[in-house]
Amino acid sequence: MPSDWSIDLHVDIEDQRGRGLGLESALRDAIRAGRLAAGTRLPSTRALAADLGWARGTVAGAYSQLVAEGWLSARGGAGTVVAAGRETATAVPAAEPVERSARYDLTTGSPDVAAFPRRAWAAALRRALREAPDEALRLGDPRGRLELRAELAAYLGRARGVVATPERIVICSGYVQALGLLAAVMGPTVAMEDPCLPLHREVVAARGRQVVPVGVDDGGACVDELRADAVVVTPAHQIGLGATLAPERRAALAEWARAGLVIEDDYDGEFRYDGRPVGALQALAPDHIVYAGTASKALSPALRIAWLVLPEPLVEPLVEAKRLADSASPALDQLALARLIAAGELDHHLRRMRAHYRRRRDALLAALPGEVEVLGIAAGLHVTLAVPGEEAEILAAARERSLAVTGLSAFWHAPAERPTHIQAGYATPPGHAFGGAVRALAAVMRAAASPGS
Repeated sequence: MPSDWSIDLHVDIEDQRGRGLGLESALRDAIRAGRLAAGTRLPSTRALAADLGWARGTVAGAYSQLVAEGWLSARGGAGTVVAAGRETATAVPAAEPVERSARYDLTTGSPDVAAFPRRAWAAALRRALREAPDEALRLGDPRGRLELRAELAAYLGRARGVVATPERIVICSGYVQALGLLAAVMGPTVAMEDPCLPLHREVVAARGRQVVPVGVDDGGACVDELRADAVVVTPAHQIGLGATLAPERRAALAEWARAGLVIEDDYDGEFRYDGRPVGALQALAPDHIVYAGTASKALSPALRIAWLVLPEPLVEPLVEAKRLADSASPALDQLALARLIAAGELDHHLRRMRAHYRRRRDALLAALPGEVEVLGIAAGLHVTLAVPGEEAEILAAARERSLAVTGLSAFWHAPAERPTHIQAGYATPPGHAFGGAVRALAAVMRAAASPGS
C-alpha cells in the first residue's frame, strides 16, 4: 500500500459556509446518502488537500471534527474510514429474492469448468504478457492477433481437417458474435436446423433475416429440403437430436454450398468417443463453407473466444463487420491461447477431458432405464433422451429432486405435436455432485418411463 494512501473522492462542497465546514457537510451528506459506505477509506489529508488546492490543516480539521462526531474513524497508521453503524437517509432497496438454484445441474452448454487448466493457462498468460510487444497493448487488428490465427490454422488443420490460413481467420468474442457478424453478410433467407438453439435463431432474425426451418432426422439436416440463401448446420453432432450428418448429405451440402452460403457450427467437434472422429465439413468445399469454432466447450465459455475460417470473398466484409462491432477482441487472452496451443497444452487438456467425459457419459448411460431412448451418445457433452410423457411434467419432477435438465421444446421453430425430448449435459456438474445428479436423473426417467408405477 502506498505510504500516502490516495483514492479519488467526489464531494460537493459549498464554499460559502467556509471550506472546512463545507467539507464536513459534504462528507456527512455523502455518508447519509449511502455514497460512502461504512468501511470506505478516505484519501489522506495530504492527498485530498492537494486535490482541492487547500491547506492540509483545513482538511485535517474537518476530518477531526467528523471523527469526534462519530461519522469517521481514524485508525493509527491505517488512515481514515467511514465509521460503521451510521444509518443512511436513502436506504438501498432490498435485492429481489433469487430463485434457489438446483442442487444437481445437468443442463447443457457448459464444459466441466472445474477442470479448466488453470495452471497452464496462468503460465501461458504470464508468458504472453511478458513477451507481448508493446503494440499488442494497443487497439489491434479486427481479425485478431496473428499469433493466434497462425496457431489456429495449424491446429484446425491437423485436429479437425479444416483448410485454413491465418489470412482467412477472424477471431470473434464468442460464437454468438460470430453468428451475428455472419448474419450481416448473409442473403435475406437463412435456413436453420429444426431443432436448434433458440438464441441462435434470435441472433439471425435480429439482423433482419428471415429464418426458415430445415428438418433433421437420423442422418442429420435434410439437405434436399433447403430453400434458402444460407444455412447454419451442426454436422458433427446435431445440437438438438445428436445425429451426425450422413456422408451422402455431407457431399450434397458441399455441392449446395457452391450456390448458397453454408455455416458449419463445430461447437463440440473435439469430443468424439465412439469410432473415428468426424472431420470438418468445410474441407469438402473450403472456398464456399464457413467454419465456426469456439473455445467455449474445449476450455471455458468465460474466455469469449471464437473463430471463423472464411471463404476468401467473405474476409473483407467480416473484418469490416467486426471492426464496427467492437474494433477487436481482447489481445492478451488471444496471445495466451496461442501459447497454450503452441506448447501442446490444449491437446493435452483435450485428451484428458475426452477420457473424463467418456467416463461420465458411460456412467450416465448405465444408470438410465432401458425404456428411455438415448440419442447423440457418440460425441459432445450431452445426450438427448426421448421420453414418454409431457415435458412440463418431467421438468417439474426433476425440480422436485433439485435437478436441472434442458427441455427441447424451445429448440423447435414452431409448436407442434412431437415426442418429448430432454437433454442432459453430463459435463456440467462438479465431481462431487455428478453421482447424485445421475441418480436423480435416473429416478426421474424411471418415473417417466413407467407412469403410475
